[in-house]
Amino acid sequence: MSKEILTWDQTLRFRLLEIVLQWEGRLTTNHLCNAFNIGRQQASKDINRYISECSPDGLEYDRKLKGYRPTPFFVPQFSQGSVNEYLHLLHQDKAQTSTLSLMDLRYGHTEVLDVPSRHVDPAIVRGLVQAARNQLRVDVDYASLSSEVVSGRNIVPHTLIYDGIRWHVRAFCEKRGEYLDFVMSRFRGVPDLLDASPHGRDLDVEWNTQIEVVVIPNPFLTPGQQAIIAMDYAMQDGQLRFTQRLPLVHYALDRMQVSYDGQHHQTPDQFPLVLKNRDELIALGCKFKLATPML
Repeated sequence: MSKEILTWDQTLRFRLLEIVLQWEGRLTTNHLCNAFNIGRQQASKDINRYISECSPDGLEYDRKLKGYRPTPFFVPQFSQGSVNEYLHLLHQDKAQTSTLSLMDLRYGHTEVLDVPSRHVDPAIVRGLVQAARNQLRVDVDYASLSSEVVSGRNIVPHTLIYDGIRWHVRAFCEKRGEYLDFVMSRFRGVPDLLDASPHGRDLDVEWNTQIEVVVIPNPFLTPGQQAIIAMDYAMQDGQLRFTQRLPLVHYALDRMQVSYDGQHHQTPDQFPLVLKNRDELIALGCKFKLATPML
């Protein structure tokens, strides 16, 4: 008996099924119901079909988890198995964008720049996600560039962050006694989930501080070039204003090629934008690499 051809909708659901299963380690019918606005019966039918036709040994039901978990034999077939798929899924879910974008569609008249991504172990992501959702302490090894060694740390993660290039996790670090950003690709081993902690997102004062950022065209560009930059960003009165969480400001500035430590003087063509209210942001707690004046 031949298999039925998968419909477009079923292919999308199988893709989401694999991403959630691999990176969260727990799949329920609710994942499919909420993402695709389908009934529990249809979701259950999809999961059972996936198991029978695509991965008979890759999933098993865990009564303790009240959901399916991947076995050592699980191999994704409708997804790439990349951490970026899962993390982008979280980002899209927050932005309430279409699930169709998960298919990463490409056409002949468009091209998407695809560069090598940093390796992140699925087991690490699962542990951090579970800890963040339940405000748990985590014992994990971390490779720090400052010390150049791998050392154990107890952290309390609360948010995954994508800066346009790499993924971080915002967490309370018990070793330093403060909230810090950790690069996800530098965790080593499997996180050991511990007990609950009072150091959650609500106590991260910097994270909960929204500040206004003001950028302007680089004044060392020609007037014509400055006008082009101003139009690129639809500036009003020659300024672009936006709000951002305090710890994320420098990520946004780096991604936008905004000069905030004086480097726009020598190479204005590399820094089309300049941070105007740098001193104000420093007073509010922003940390920049250098203390040189902007203008």
